[in-house]
Amino acid sequence: QVQLVESGGGLVQPGGSLRLSCAASGSIKIIDAMNWYRQAPGKQRELVATITNGGTTNYADSVKGRFTISRDNAKNTVYLQMNSLKPEDTAVYYCNAQLYNRDFAWGDYWGQGTQVTVSS
Repeated sequence: QVQLVESGGGLVQPGGSLRLSCAASGSIKIIDAMNWYRQAPGKQRELVATITNGGTTNYADSVKGRFTISRDNAKNTVYLQMNSLKPEDTAVYYCNAQLYNRDFAWGDYWGQGTQVTVSS
């Protein structure tokens, strides 16, 4: 019923930038939080950034000052602007949303993941 579709991943050199997008669609009434996670090979998935319906943001210490999360509520879309990328940012990035569907039932949904590789 609900789908999250990501785009914007790819290969970038250290110091470069990428902009990830995630559009939610389906039987959505209200999206509460929208989040970006990442998982590097051999490591656990970690929360990178989160943004509430009201626009309050939080970031992992490792990305503060470099990444910016934003959302367009009219489009049910969340973005992650990633600047000054480092090799340690290499990971599969996952979009996540907590939302109420049209019946006001709460659900937690995930995108398919998109690869970000930072390498020279």
